[in-house]
Amino acid sequence: MIKYSVLYPNIENGYFDHDYYRDVHLPLIKSRMGEYCHSYSVDKIQAGAPADTPFIAACHIYCHSMEDFAKGMEGNVEDFVADVANFTNIEAVKMIFDVVV
Repeated sequence: MIKYSVLYPNIENGYFDHDYYRDVHLPLIKSRMGEYCHSYSVDKIQAGAPADTPFIAACHIYCHSMEDFAKGMEGNVEDFVADVANFTNIEAVKMIFDVVV
């Protein structure tokens, strides 16, 4: 199992529409990736978090393998990237992990 994480840094003058991200963007990714996306989760910073909190949002896409991830992303990346402007002006940090537990 692998986890593709997309983290959104807490930057000055950054905006992030959590509702759009949760209700539109991630369901779009899940529907386009189909069976290759095992599951996903969305994280939102808690209200009242310290101002210097390093990240304000994240998503984690779980796939059974890197091959499944690549197959699910094939032909979809441009649409996923184009949708980003609908919810944020923040450049994300992307990481891929092997899920150990």
